[in-house]
Amino acid sequence: MKREARSPPRPWLKRSATKRGRYRFIQGLALAGIEVDRRILAELAVNEPATFAALVESARSALPADTSAPKTAA
Repeated sequence: MKREARSPPRPWLKRSATKRGRYRFIQGLALAGIEVDRRILAELAVNEPATFAALVESARSALPADTSAPKTAA
């Protein structure tokens, strides 16, 4: 009996994970007190990678280590 080929990964799973990561990034920026438009973030990512990396680090450090921890504004 021939096994059927596995179906390719569902694209919505990847989109869901990406969306979740993007939400955590925006949440980290808000907790760090940084207000930046998403369009500006996209421009910074392309044209100013060092500045974007600094924003990512700021957002990462503002997020709690435990993802189930209560969210508090800084």
